[in-house]
Amino acid sequence: MFPIRDHNPSQKTPFVTWSLIAINVLVFLSYQPLFGDDRALMIFFLRWGMVPQLLSQGHGDWSTVVTSMFLHGGWLHLIGNMLFLWIFGDNMEEEFGHLGFLLFYLASGAGAAIWQYATAPWSPVPMVGASGAIAGVMGGYLLLFPRARVDILFIFIIFFRIFTVPAWGMLGVWFGLQLMNGLLSDAAAGGVAYWAHAGGFIVGLVLTLPLWLRRGGPAFWSRTHGHPPHPEAKYGKSSFPTIRRR
Repeated sequence: MFPIRDHNPSQKTPFVTWSLIAINVLVFLSYQPLFGDDRALMIFFLRWGMVPQLLSQGHGDWSTVVTSMFLHGGWLHLIGNMLFLWIFGDNMEEEFGHLGFLLFYLASGAGAAIWQYATAPWSPVPMVGASGAIAGVMGGYLLLFPRARVDILFIFIIFFRIFTVPAWGMLGVWFGLQLMNGLLSDAAAGGVAYWAHAGGFIVGLVLTLPLWLRRGGPAFWSRTHGHPPHPEAKYGKSSFPTIRRR
């Protein structure tokens, strides 16, 4: 289940969102040749990724809670994260302003990394990825635009279909999955950093609270009914060709 777009067009050019996407892509391309050498790649991730064990031992650098959010473990990891940032980042940038959004993004990513560290402080596995920062963007988006419409591509074996759902449904399910997987998985064993996702989401929502309150809090929701405070985008019907049996 992948989001492909929302119906919440931004009214201003999202320079910071575009720049973050470009930086993530360029950084990935800069070390992409290392994927042919597992040892060199691990050394690179141990240096620039966030390694809880090293931080706990006093041998790590706390700046890695920031540098780690610009690294990715492969093309699919990068593309998936940038897709989420592309869909939800522009609206949050419009609400926070360019500089405010940049600080919000970095704070969400750092908070997500610290949350992951707190769940497994002796894990030797490097954590990399922008997922925590983007989870913060999603948490803030849910608070401001809970009923904005989001188009998702649902894939089940050979069944493909695009559905339009409210943001609270898509983001709520995503957050619930992170919590469930975080509870069921071993945070110290590596794999997906579910607690960074869940933590980043909560951090982003909390950081957005002051903005939401300045907009009027519940009164803001009453005015907008949870929808974007401007006309939603209209798209033509999207579908995939039907595969007929002979």
